[in-house]
Amino acid sequence: MIANMTEDQLLVLVIKYVREAKRKPLQELLDELHPYDIANIYRSLPTKHHHKFLAFLEPDQVADLIEELETEFQVEILQQLGVQESSKVMDLMENDDLADLLNELSVERIQEFLDVMKKEDSIKIRSLMSYPADTAGGLMTNEFIWIHANQTVRQAVDKLKEYASFSENIYYLYVINAEKKLVGVVSYRDLLVADINEIIEDIMFTRTVAVKVTDDQEQVAQIIERYDFIAVPVVDDEDTLLGIITVDDAMDVVIREANEDIEKLSASGKDIDFNTKAVTASARRLPWLILLLFIGLISASIMSYFEATLDQVVALMFFMPMIAGMTGNTGTQSLAVVVRGLSQYTINKKVVASLIFREFRVSLIIGVTCSALITVISYFWVGDTTIGFVVGISLFSTLIIGTLAGTIIPLILHKFGIDPAVASGPLITTLNDIFSLLIYFGIATAFLSHLM
Repeated sequence: MIANMTEDQLLVLVIKYVREAKRKPLQELLDELHPYDIANIYRSLPTKHHHKFLAFLEPDQVADLIEELETEFQVEILQQLGVQESSKVMDLMENDDLADLLNELSVERIQEFLDVMKKEDSIKIRSLMSYPADTAGGLMTNEFIWIHANQTVRQAVDKLKEYASFSENIYYLYVINAEKKLVGVVSYRDLLVADINEIIEDIMFTRTVAVKVTDDQEQVAQIIERYDFIAVPVVDDEDTLLGIITVDDAMDVVIREANEDIEKLSASGKDIDFNTKAVTASARRLPWLILLLFIGLISASIMSYFEATLDQVVALMFFMPMIAGMTGNTGTQSLAVVVRGLSQYTINKKVVASLIFREFRVSLIIGVTCSALITVISYFWVGDTTIGFVVGISLFSTLIIGTLAGTIIPLILHKFGIDPAVASGPLITTLNDIFSLLIYFGIATAFLSHLM
């Protein structure tokens, strides 16, 4: 029955159970749902039902719910539960998720929660909170299972069973020495197929791939994607094993970074979603748009400068939007390719030279194709061979410049340590408008005597 219910039907049923205080039916319903679905229900519930809904949940369900929600809802739940009840829930949360949550609170509130936690847990959480949020240390969990190389497979399996609920995943066992340095890794599959009395040292992989605790979170996501890992170990400069980063956390990074790049590429500002107020959204967009407005005035002045050319050959106006639009489009395409590539590859001189040369060849192919097409169209449209030639050669030139601008500008920003996504689509488009108008009217003016 539940499997065939829509989200709206589930929400109506939950509200009914909450209003009528039917704890058992509600629990039976929630037991069939994934934490993600319960989080969706919580978001959709009228605010007046939030407290009562939480009162019907078990601590482990609240912990799962918090981990699926956004910060504003997480803080709301902690406030409704109070410090004592919240501490019970926090004990059941993954350390990395808990550290992220506490980092959103005030210093006083953080201390309040840490004081009521178990001392051992409090120390672990403080350790995680000491790392910058955008580093491997800020992303990792320090709950993982380790073994020594001289242990047997049976001992390793027994330890897995004993600490299964402690670790976030049991896909890998990490092998450390007496100084807690990472010396190898064993997969769960390796344990299953190995003889029960084999020594871990004989079946472990010694060439481990690990990330440094100070590595940027994007680098970590690239490592996990590159090697198809489910988790990757985190070490310090002495190779001491500090924690692990799981693939689900890496996916969160990829999605978050992609959203940030999209926001910057569109010049819409950060943190604008369906629920952002109009005044706030406007304030975040206006700075970019005002800057582009002033840059756009340059385009107007260019047209004013070539006013005499336009007065004498009015037909040039027909093709002006197309020239500017095509140049902006090809620049934005190249920009998207570069921004995506910078997040996937290690950038060096060879890569940069290869990319620029590749984009130049692309611009030649696109330029020849589009300019030939528009030359034929413009000839049949206005019946003038010279205008067709001017439009065609202008489009060919501007497409090359637009493509190279969309490639080189983000590379320059990246070289100077600036996020290349700030070379936003509107900025590239506006700059290419200026280039395209200068080229178009410059060529037209040079051939003015033939056009007349």
